[in-house]
Amino acid sequence: MPQAPESPAQAASPVNQLLWQFSYLQVLDFLTTIAFLVNGIREANPLVRWAFHYSPSPIGGLLAVKLVAILLGVYCWRMGRQKLLARINIMFAVVIAWNLVALIMGTLSKF
Repeated sequence: MPQAPESPAQAASPVNQLLWQFSYLQVLDFLTTIAFLVNGIREANPLVRWAFHYSPSPIGGLLAVKLVAILLGVYCWRMGRQKLLARINIMFAVVIAWNLVALIMGTLSKF
């Protein structure tokens, strides 16, 4: 029996919102990492440093890491792992806040 199309309420389910939040946080993490590179702040994540080392360019390595992260987020979404995705979102929100503090502190130390 064919499935009925998704209603707007189903499309905006909490799991879909978690995936959108996850994707948005990945973009913010990407941007703050680029800001790190521009300001000469060293990347702390060993996985990202490894990707920088083995990629032709740091941005290429970072994009590869973010692509893998998005795929893992989609996997969690498809498997119905809402709690895990919510916890990961909280972790990335904290990481982004930390990145912003590190950027501000790094900029202040130049004065």
